[in-house]
Amino acid sequence: MFKKSLESLQQEAAQTQGNTLKRSLGAVNLIAIGIGVIIGAGLFSLTGLAAANNAGPAVTISFIVAAVGCAFSALCYAEFSSMVPVAGSAYTYSYATVGELFAWIIGWDLVLEYSVGAATIGISWSQYLVKFLSGYGIYLPPQFIQSPFESMKLADGTEVHGIINLPAVLIIVLITGIIIRGTKGSALYNALVVALKVGVVIVFIALGWKYINPANYQPYIPANTGTFGEYGWSGILRGAGVVFFVFIGFDIVATMAQESKNPQRNMPIGIIGSLAICTFLFVAFSHVMTGLANYTEFKNSAAPVAIAIQKTPYAWLSPVIILAILVGYTSVILVDLLGQSRVFYSMSKDGLLPAVFSELHPKFRTPYKSNILLCAFISLFAGLVPISVVGEMTSIGTLLAFVMVCIGVMVLRKTNPDTPRAFKTPLVPVVPILGIITCIIMMVYLPADTWIRLILWLAIGLVVYFVYGKKNSKLRQEYLQKVSGK
Repeated sequence: MFKKSLESLQQEAAQTQGNTLKRSLGAVNLIAIGIGVIIGAGLFSLTGLAAANNAGPAVTISFIVAAVGCAFSALCYAEFSSMVPVAGSAYTYSYATVGELFAWIIGWDLVLEYSVGAATIGISWSQYLVKFLSGYGIYLPPQFIQSPFESMKLADGTEVHGIINLPAVLIIVLITGIIIRGTKGSALYNALVVALKVGVVIVFIALGWKYINPANYQPYIPANTGTFGEYGWSGILRGAGVVFFVFIGFDIVATMAQESKNPQRNMPIGIIGSLAICTFLFVAFSHVMTGLANYTEFKNSAAPVAIAIQKTPYAWLSPVIILAILVGYTSVILVDLLGQSRVFYSMSKDGLLPAVFSELHPKFRTPYKSNILLCAFISLFAGLVPISVVGEMTSIGTLLAFVMVCIGVMVLRKTNPDTPRAFKTPLVPVVPILGIITCIIMMVYLPADTWIRLILWLAIGLVVYFVYGKKNSKLRQEYLQKVSGK
């Protein structure tokens, strides 16, 4: 089985010249990047869907379950990223621990995770934009604000089927343009937007708390409907699997390791810090949201905050909050697209993908060709697929990546026990095993069709690997040259 040596990865991390990414991110930048992607997806879109379809007011418990699973995985990510501060995240870690084939599988899985993650937020951004504009009497053509698999009833009762979600496509294209210009500028923009989003969350919690209607919490855990995953404890666990999507921020922080200054110190701070801050905000926010409006009102809505704020005397704040959410969502898309292109960059440098994905812009030193190609793919996904499908696909892809990282930490503790670790996961193997168990439980509770889509995606990836990646693997070619004596 072909594995990368830790020594080669650490040498790659030490490079500062030539075809390598520029180190420009400090600990605060990394925390902001993590918060930037975490705050948005869950609080402003999937929280309402998980409450309405799975957990009811107990969506707060779903968040806690998901956060606990994340905490175990985050500690493992922190150890890896401080040892091997290169781009690629779980893909790179798997290459060093369980070998090339498994690294390919997890890298291909991450492609799914970040692609559908960006698409999910693009769709929700579009729905909030429609709601914002409608407040000013501006109505976009219904055919161009929803996917072909969705329809909308107009005021006169006419049902209009979608063609493409055009605003979702346009926001993906716009953010790609920002990313191509470089991570330093992207990080500055992201930091400003994060400050705005955190402010909106705190204001919503503070203003909404005293207008909570206790009747909306009755029952706090709705009785199961008789269908697995619809309320009751099975619904809470399925809800945890759905909202797990929102915690992928620290995962994306790990993909930025090769652009971090002093990564041995800053990567653990960025990963664990962003997770801790967001967990607290998530629980408080979801508690207020389900207290302001009955959870059934959030059904089929990707803009639940707009519904909740109407239950307070501050309904006039709704346009302001929606505008802040729109701006905030752009940072989530930005970080998803950053993480996506960095995984492709790493896979391409290893020869598993064509060289075009690792070609850097001569001025900005960013993988601009990769950004453009991915933009075309993700924007079409955002325009043509419903939000419920892409949200669940992101969750299962993320959970699989976390399982691989937890396994990797245990493997490296056995195979490379003496390698210096700036941060060590505590209580190994207990913490990694708990991370694996928690993630697998949440995967099991996701719908069967989500599993089918994951299996199909991985099957396509294996075809690509055996047709192209295996033949062009630089590690494999180096080994064959040594064996042949050339």
